[in-house]
Amino acid sequence: MSARRDASLSGATDQCPAALLEAADCVLFDFDGPLCDLFSGRPASGVAERLAGELRDVDPVVAASAAGDPLALLQAVAKHHGSSPATDRAERFLTTEEAEAAGVATPTAYALELIGALDAGGWRQAVTTNNSPAAVIRFLERHGLSVPAVAHIHGRTSDPGLLKPDPHCLVRALESTGSTAQGAVMIGDSPADCLAAKVVGVPFIGYAVNGRKRRALEDVGARCTVPSLRGLLEAARRRVRSREPGAGPLAAGVHG
Repeated sequence: MSARRDASLSGATDQCPAALLEAADCVLFDFDGPLCDLFSGRPASGVAERLAGELRDVDPVVAASAAGDPLALLQAVAKHHGSSPATDRAERFLTTEEAEAAGVATPTAYALELIGALDAGGWRQAVTTNNSPAAVIRFLERHGLSVPAVAHIHGRTSDPGLLKPDPHCLVRALESTGSTAQGAVMIGDSPADCLAAKVVGVPFIGYAVNGRKRRALEDVGARCTVPSLRGLLEAARRRVRSREPGAGPLAAGVHG
């Protein structure tokens, strides 16, 4: 690691988002939020209601706690039933629903372009999400993206206890990309993302589309937030241009 990079990583959380990105060799993306609005076409409240209906014959009390959040309902099932057929049934049902939602999910502004620019700029990339890997794969394939490769999609496993803020998926992503925590940066939009990054020492950029989101991230220690991915895209493109002086526009699908 160069002296410049060592200096960049010192006090990294005090730097602007572009500097955090430039200091990194690897970018870890959360999925629902930074890359897409997963439930834009199939609202989360409806998914939670259908999951609750699937579980009413198993545990009507837990099923009644849906509150519009399917992941929270899955966690409630796991908390009450542990590793069991009920938990497995809930996880499989939610995976199917998320994959369907990914088929119509709206990409986050500048996200697809950012993935392409990061690839062109030499960053390693991975997805670290509480959603099913199947949903991530379907979303990326819809848009003709092979980056990050399937090997670097780290999502929900059969054990809901490993969902963020547990850092399990981040640790797996660092291992699969051959990255260090200090050489990576995570882009996430939830307190759980920030807390998971903090546990393993990965610098964190919060994607906060409004003041409520920003305050929720700041409450758990996020010191670097952005309301849009545009600035990060511009920073990634600067690296591409610096590596290829005089190069023309980025390839189709990379520029916005």
